Amino acid sequence: MTKQKVGIVGVGLMGHGIALNIARKGWPLGYLDHPGNQPTDDLDALGATRHADRASLAGASEVIVLCVTGTPQVEDVLLGDGGLLASLKPGTVVIDCSTAIPASTAAVAAAVTRAGGRFLDAPMTRTPKEAAEGRLNLLVGAEPALFAAVQPLLSAFAENIFHAGPEAGAGHTLKLLHNFVSLGSVALIAEAAAAAGRAGIAPEILVDVLRKGGGHGAALDRLSPYLLSGDSSPMRFSIANARKDLSYYVAMAEGLGAERAVAEGVFSDLDRLVAAGHGGDHLPLLVKHFAAEG
Repeated sequence: MTKQKVGIVGVGLMGHGIALNIARKGWPLGYLDHPGNQPTDDLDALGATRHADRASLAGASEVIVLCVTGTPQVEDVLLGDGGLLASLKPGTVVIDCSTAIPASTAAVAAAVTRAGGRFLDAPMTRTPKEAAEGRLNLLVGAEPALFAAVQPLLSAFAENIFHAGPEAGAGHTLKLLHNFVSLGSVALIAEAAAAAGRAGIAPEILVDVLRKGGGHGAALDRLSPYLLSGDSSPMRFSIANARKDLSYYVAMAEGLGAERAVAEGVFSDLDRLVAAGHGGDHLPLLVKHFAAEG
């Protein structure tokens, strides 16, 4: 089968890896020029086309991948002045890999359909390392036929693809559930590590005990390099982004009438640190900030 022309908006830490794998695996690629992009020399060397505006990208694409910060950015890219929908070609598939509020996703999907396109949400988990390796996890909300149709493209940059459900927004719902557990676990371990420091427990002992007991898991694996050597690079996810994701989760849980006391507690911690000017720090630095408080 002929590979479709793919456009991507958002060539940042995660989007660059997505774009690189799409181009390496033979899809004709275009990307939106933006100051937030990572360096794109490697994409250009693979024949990718740089587009100066959204109308140009939409006109050249059969599939458009969005990898932007969150709901406001998704809505602006698609629906704002000069947004993609104004120039969308009939039948274009829009794949939203961002983290977004599910209620907004449903409204965006309806707008894409009215414009003659097809929409699925495919938010991702894992880190920029796995993005570069083409080993992301994708959580997809799409009707079954569309889900099947996009499998070859999604497989170009994902190792595990989960069908969250047939409705637009199902993927984003599952992503918020995942991120609450993932980010909440990091916050919990960071708080415990700060308390351990005050109590005189050596970090290597704490990490060893957690690894061999009930504290073992991905959150500890990503946090332990910082606890042991001050290296936050295995989790290049900012406190501000974590705050954003938890705010989306709290809003979703409130809309569902679901229990959210733990989520509100984690959000409160993150919100306080962002307000104090620490939003740009990698998430493992929660340990340092918690230790300095109190």
